[in-house]
Amino acid sequence: MKRNVLVFGLIAGLIVSAWCVCSVAWCYTTGNFNGSMLLGYASMILAFSLVFAGIKNYRDKFNNGVINFGKAFQIGLLITLVASTVYVVVWLIDYYVFIPDFMDKYSAHVIKDAQNSGATTAEISSKTKEITAMKEMYNTPVWVVLLTYLEIFPVGLLVTIIAALILKRKNKSGTIIAAA
Repeated sequence: MKRNVLVFGLIAGLIVSAWCVCSVAWCYTTGNFNGSMLLGYASMILAFSLVFAGIKNYRDKFNNGVINFGKAFQIGLLITLVASTVYVVVWLIDYYVFIPDFMDKYSAHVIKDAQNSGATTAEISSKTKEITAMKEMYNTPVWVVLLTYLEIFPVGLLVTIIAALILKRKNKSGTIIAAA
């Protein structure tokens, strides 16, 4: 099971991390942060499709075609943790080594967007306070790690639950067999 989790988790982590690095580099150099969030979450869904593949691979190749929800959930959760950890580590390297002023550029973009959208002074002030608080959190590596996990892990958890429900399979007698 360990090899299965590592292989599928690392591949998923590399997919989502590669997309993250490329899209952040594009946003960072062009100053255009619009639309990247939707594409980012789409890449997470694509990467986490490997949760399905990992659970199915384990069920069919290592568990005689049978798996219960709990074991499927465990495998999916571990794949999600590996992929999420790769994503967090890559973001930490990218952020601290290559783009340490990312939050400055991003916050300026958010405030400019609010101003250009015709927001009221109160709305702009509220947005400025919100983005300033986020910038403050980004001054601490622990917060960077937590916020980055919060960005990706819930997506993987949702995919894991769905995959475990879809891929659970009983044996021929109709009972679910727990994996060894």
